[in-house]
Amino acid sequence: MREILDAQRAAFMAELPVGLDVRKDRLKRAAAMVRDNASRFCDALSEDFGHRSRQQSMITDIASSVSPLDHARKSLDRWARREKKPVMFPLGLLGAKAWVEYQPKGVAGIISPWNFPVNLVMSPLAGVFAAGNRAMVKTSEFTPVTAALFEELAPRYFDPTELAFVSGGPDVGKAFASLPFDHLIFTGATAVGRHILHAAADNLTPVTLELGGKSPAILGRSANLAQATERVAMGKMLNAGQICIAPDYLMVAAEQEAAAVDGIIAAATAMYPTLLSNPDYTAIVNDRHFERLTAALDDARAKGAEVIAVNPGNEDFGASNARKLPLHIVRNPTDDMVVMQEEIFGPILPVRKYDSIDGAIAEVNRRDRPLALYYFGTDESERRRVLDRTISGGVSLDDTIFHVSMEELPFGGIGPSGMGAYHGEPGFRTFSHAKSVFKQSKLNVAKLGGLKPPYGKNTDTAIKRQIG
Repeated sequence: MREILDAQRAAFMAELPVGLDVRKDRLKRAAAMVRDNASRFCDALSEDFGHRSRQQSMITDIASSVSPLDHARKSLDRWARREKKPVMFPLGLLGAKAWVEYQPKGVAGIISPWNFPVNLVMSPLAGVFAAGNRAMVKTSEFTPVTAALFEELAPRYFDPTELAFVSGGPDVGKAFASLPFDHLIFTGATAVGRHILHAAADNLTPVTLELGGKSPAILGRSANLAQATERVAMGKMLNAGQICIAPDYLMVAAEQEAAAVDGIIAAATAMYPTLLSNPDYTAIVNDRHFERLTAALDDARAKGAEVIAVNPGNEDFGASNARKLPLHIVRNPTDDMVVMQEEIFGPILPVRKYDSIDGAIAEVNRRDRPLALYYFGTDESERRRVLDRTISGGVSLDDTIFHVSMEELPFGGIGPSGMGAYHGEPGFRTFSHAKSVFKQSKLNVAKLGGLKPPYGKNTDTAIKRQIG
């Protein structure tokens, strides 16, 4: 890996400055790599998961990869313009100028997760290539078929000094994070993110962490319950809940809790009348995660929660080895239950009751700051209060998930849910170095401004002007 990095950095330095046409060509080739091989990627994703909806993969991994790459290519001229900045008085009047130039950093490292193993490579790569960098990607060991496909395809579209893929387990990941990249982006669990940050620290590598956490969905009393519960169910069951911004728990006014549960059940039933043979419903990625989720349900039952399995087809999941897990609604969950302590990352939805919106806000604020927050309701003052009194990576109002697909909104977390952001222009900025440039006028400004010894009247005048 170090040899690959050294070769990429040498090629990068020899190439400087990286022209916009070169960057656009890389973005175009990256999009072509996904677009040309969409069917093979969908097959690989399904094989890695045990079953994954082909249409879902086309939406969440293929289209959502091509779109940011194309958007970056079309927007690059605007993003890359130097930005003129005002010059402090009186230097501007004397002819001095100042501006910011956006320069590539060098070689970026991308550590991608297993839940969207195409999109969460290509979406960061849009910003990396747009900024003029080269890239190395460490793929997840949980999706080895997809990883192998990347390693097969990349050399057909890129020289290894432009883009290279490596695969392997935790030891490879640790060694990868320890490389002296010019920028490192990691998407994955908060606990692993801490190790990534430690590994990068020795090289003072700037790091973007896209983590997760318990993202709440709040149903205000003014919400359209049928619409809101359908949208929560859709967001929760997409990819079988294996999404970092899936609604992790639902909060609803106490008197509306029963109706909200009924709405979730009705929506899930309508979308997925059966599950085991339903091509639209994705399996849990591996035995380890399936066992983790079933253990969390057992823990909730043992501690007194009511657990409702939404199984409209009355299918026998115990007799299947398909690792498909129906949506489970957990009523009356308590803080000592695993489902309220850890990010769920699966089709389990705890439902909490609140008496006042301030109580719901307090519930959010006593937990770690989440990656996403969802609010449903038409009460504008209440909506504003939720937005003002909570801090989260991002928000969708009256829906779930959608803010992540808005390419010009920065996507990122805060605190334990992440640091830094990317997507669109914010991604271009993340992977660029904003270089300050000051051009002095032809006049002897140091003497006029009293900065040049021997100090005297001009110095005193300059000091007085600046401090008042």
